[in-house]
Amino acid sequence: MATLHNPLRDALSPEVIRLIDAIHRSGSMAAAARELGVVPSALTYRIRQVEDALDVLLFDRSSRQAKLTVAGHELLREGNRLLLELDAIATRVKRVATGWEPQFTLAVDSVISRTTILELCEAFFAMNPPTRLKIREEILSGTLEALTSGQADLSIGVALEPTLDKSVQSKPLGSMHFVYAVAPHHPLAQAAEPVSDAQLMLHRAVAVADSVQRGSGITVGLLSGQNIFTVPGMEEKLDAQLRGLGGGFLPEHLARPHIDSGRLVEKKIQRPPRVIPMCYVWRRAAAGAEGRALQWWLGQLGNPATRKALLERPHSL
Repeated sequence: MATLHNPLRDALSPEVIRLIDAIHRSGSMAAAARELGVVPSALTYRIRQVEDALDVLLFDRSSRQAKLTVAGHELLREGNRLLLELDAIATRVKRVATGWEPQFTLAVDSVISRTTILELCEAFFAMNPPTRLKIREEILSGTLEALTSGQADLSIGVALEPTLDKSVQSKPLGSMHFVYAVAPHHPLAQAAEPVSDAQLMLHRAVAVADSVQRGSGITVGLLSGQNIFTVPGMEEKLDAQLRGLGGGFLPEHLARPHIDSGRLVEKKIQRPPRVIPMCYVWRRAAAGAEGRALQWWLGQLGNPATRKALLERPHSL
């Protein structure tokens, strides 16, 4: 669709901003004309065109010096800001042409260490890439759906064994260990171990809602018919259990500092230990065709120490 003609927009070109800046710095039309290598009458005519288009006076002509009016100062200030943005856009376009994605979106499951993710983001930004980075917090099957629906470029912490088509590729991230924990004032804190399912059924469970947009999602570690308090994320689940609002499984790296400090009590239960294999997933591209941001993130995830930190390190320092 053709862009409508806008005389105001046409009047405010980068060239005009530079002309106004030269007049402001030199103090007169004549001095600015000498600096720019143009005749004074041409410079004066161009400035009057802009003033007529905007219906404002940019310079106070009551003295021999060309002094900016309040409106002129505002135009120069905003104009210089726009020139900086134009320079940044030009640099960005040149870099994108070298293979960087304009935007790269990570879908990160809420059990993954936020501290490690943000440290990776810090290292990514240190390269000064032209790529905008976006993080989506997802839960359970929503972490995979964000990728398969095109809302993310890389999903970290997919807790289900994905049934993937040829357009999607995955690699193991490692295993997430969970512990059952309650607050010290919760009735189960004093229960004999191992705690049976019949005892768990008597008390409210705190669960994180699956973030999947289509379908009903899944639940993990809950008993049929149990009273459930559903919260939006893992941090909220931890907070609810610290307050004694219910019990439930927590990632060990998230619960351990609170268990060690006495704010949570770990309970052994009759069920087998809960260990969930996790992976990271991305959309497959032809060999060598992956964007440079994706290549960088996959390179980081290829490091065993990074994968371990994502699964075992506390959420915050």
